[in-house]
Amino acid sequence: MIFQVNGQAAYCYTGGKNFNPAQTTVVFIHGAQNDHSVWGLQTRYFAHHGFNVLAVDLPGHGRSKGAALSSVEQMADWLLALLDVAGLEQAMLVGHSMGSLIALEACYKAPARVSRLVMVGTAYPMRVSDTLLNAARDEEQTAIDMVNIWSHTSIAHKPSCPGPGFYVMGVSQRLMQRISAINPDKVFHTDFAACNAYANGEVAALSVACPTLFILGKKDMMTPVKASLVLSKAIAHSRQIIIENCGHSLMAEQADQVLTALLDFARV
Repeated sequence: MIFQVNGQAAYCYTGGKNFNPAQTTVVFIHGAQNDHSVWGLQTRYFAHHGFNVLAVDLPGHGRSKGAALSSVEQMADWLLALLDVAGLEQAMLVGHSMGSLIALEACYKAPARVSRLVMVGTAYPMRVSDTLLNAARDEEQTAIDMVNIWSHTSIAHKPSCPGPGFYVMGVSQRLMQRISAINPDKVFHTDFAACNAYANGEVAALSVACPTLFILGKKDMMTPVKASLVLSKAIAHSRQIIIENCGHSLMAEQADQVLTALLDFARV
C-alpha cells in the first residue's frame, strides 16, 4: 500500500489484507539496512487474525522513496506523519533494533498516538563501533558480512523459520545487498550513524505510560540483553521476554516465539 508522506511515496505492507483503520492497528518498524519483509511471518499472521497491519519501509529503504533520514528523531516524525496520512489516531508500535528507537521516540513525541509499545532487539545507548561505522561507509559488503555474522547464533542451516530449505542468514544478507542496490547513498552508514547519535532514549523511556514489552535474544551480540537495562529500568511497568538460542535477527531465527510473544501482548 502506498501513502504520500511529506511529498514522497511511502510503502507499507498490509499482510495480504485490505487496510482497515477501524480495526486495531499494529505498525511494524524495521531496523538498519532492512525493509518491511523482515516481519513477513508476524505481519501475515496478525493481518489474518483480526488486526490491521502496516509494516513500513522507511524512506530510502525498500519501496519507499526519498533519502534515508539521518536521525532517529526525523524517522519518528516521519512515522507520526504516516499515521496522520493513514487516518490512524492510535496504533501499537513494534520496532526492531533501530526501529525500536524510532518507536520509542514516536511514543515520547506523541504519547496519545501509541496504545502499546514493543521493543525487539533493542539497546540504549545503541552504540556502533568506529570499525563498523567506517565499514558501512567505505566497504559496505564488509559491513553486511560483519552484521550478519554477529546477528545470528550460527552460520549453519537450521530449522529456525517455518519453511523447508529456508536459509535465514542468506536471506538476511541478500536483503541488505538489495537495499544497497536500490539506493546507493550509503543507507547502512546513515542508519548506523543515526543509532549511534541518538541521545534521548532514557528521557523518552521515562515518559512512557503505555504497556511496554521487550523481546530480546539471549545470544544477541549486536544488542545484548544487558544493553537494554537503561530502558527497561526507566519503563518501570514494562515486561521482558528473553528468547533462548536466538541472536539479533529474532524475527527469522525464532519466528514463532516472537509471534507468540507479540500476540499475547496485543491481546491482553
